[in-house]
Amino acid sequence: MGFLADDAMEGREAGTRGYDIAANYVAAQYALLGVKPGAAGGSYLQRVPLLAFKNASEGSLVLTAADGTTTALKFGEDYLPNAQAQATEVSVSAPLVFVGYGISAPEKGRDDYAGVDVKGKIVVLLTGAPTSFQTEERAHYGNGTVKRLEAAKRGAVGVISMATTSSEKRRPLERGVAGYREWRMTWRNAEDVGFVRGVSSPTLASIGLKGAAKLFAGAPTSLDTVLAAAETPDGLIKGFDLAPKAAVSLKSEIEKRESSNVVGLIEGTDPKLKAQTVVLTAHLDHTGINENAKPGVDRINNGALDNASGIATLLEVARGFQNAKTKPKRSILLVAVTAEEKGLIGSEYFANNPTVAKADIAANVNLDMPVLLYPFTDVVAFGADRSTLGPAVAKAAGRVGIALSGDPLPEEGLFTRSDHYRFVEQGIPSVFLMTGFQNGGEKAFKDFLATHYHRPNDDLNQPIDYQAAARFALVNYEIARELTDAPERPVWKKGDFFGNQFAPAGHPSAAK
Repeated sequence: MGFLADDAMEGREAGTRGYDIAANYVAAQYALLGVKPGAAGGSYLQRVPLLAFKNASEGSLVLTAADGTTTALKFGEDYLPNAQAQATEVSVSAPLVFVGYGISAPEKGRDDYAGVDVKGKIVVLLTGAPTSFQTEERAHYGNGTVKRLEAAKRGAVGVISMATTSSEKRRPLERGVAGYREWRMTWRNAEDVGFVRGVSSPTLASIGLKGAAKLFAGAPTSLDTVLAAAETPDGLIKGFDLAPKAAVSLKSEIEKRESSNVVGLIEGTDPKLKAQTVVLTAHLDHTGINENAKPGVDRINNGALDNASGIATLLEVARGFQNAKTKPKRSILLVAVTAEEKGLIGSEYFANNPTVAKADIAANVNLDMPVLLYPFTDVVAFGADRSTLGPAVAKAAGRVGIALSGDPLPEEGLFTRSDHYRFVEQGIPSVFLMTGFQNGGEKAFKDFLATHYHRPNDDLNQPIDYQAAARFALVNYEIARELTDAPERPVWKKGDFFGNQFAPAGHPSAAK
């Protein structure tokens, strides 16, 4: 942690010199531990070709009414443009159609697109998902990429995301103005093109309630009625065509960048099981340097707990296996991933381009931001109740005298918000592990979020409890040991939502 959170790493932002130094440090630690290179060509470094993109202008969004009159929406007041990864200039002119939350959930008997034709049109959809949905499923259906894929499947030519009353209250549109030109990232595919799911229906803009009022002028259902319905538990609103047409013009700046995941291999010893791999992940990157900080103020986001602590834990787990008299039966891949802070990009690249056969990846255990500031007595494994990983984690933690607790923050949908989720999307049973809320954990976690998270003072000046850190590493070692040596490969629970979504019948991890 001392090395990774040092100012010399300059905040470990993906695609920077500081990150590359940190990546080479982790590779050197693998080598010192006797961990074999796990990337192509006998290297520890899996090249991750990145594409950075940001808004180059305020863009324009102009509405044309049936009588030919035009209304230009106001940047920062009515709308914010969405940067595009595919082209520096994008212009879309099309009719508008409102599709409620834009959700199609067959298992719930729900289709917000029922009765509306969106082909060749720009869909306007509400941000988020209804409160009646189970929290993790709500996070899935509320995800912008999932919505864009649905719109693209139905032939829409663009998406405009519209605020609800509650989302506007939580985060007013105007607050997004300060960061509207921040760099975003994706990875480049084999054709050297930015990977964007649902690219034929790009997300063009976000509109607030003031902008929505202009879009809904002359609508068959009033905006007030729509917004009131959106706040009900089921949020059911029948879709309809909007009166105006829209012309959206966007300009983006696009740059190619390079980074790497750091991959180490501990080979299994069982003749039958060694082909299967348990992947342990932690993100190595952080948020870099605050360029707009005042002179004389600390500008470097050191990321000690987020996530130098996770990487340090990963290395200690490797040390545990290398020092153990009994070697693991299944193989282990240690993957320090890049660009988590940019949207889980390094893990997405690895999950789509693994250095072992994808079908042979049995499970993923992810470490992200363990708050090592108190003598924790429980851990939370997000997603543990969705697969047979749950009992394995509980058994392993119990060997160290640590309890396994349920999700203390269900409203946050954390199961979908860290690197393990990119493995879930490939059908691989996964859990995300963090220190629990017992024995002062809730206060420590919430205080950290309020005063240190993504700030320069997430550094080694915090009262880090290294005895607790050692115990957390031991818990993770025991979990990895349980998974590598279990006779049966982990599978999704029968009927689980994510198992059904991503690991249908015939998938190696499908429910038996």
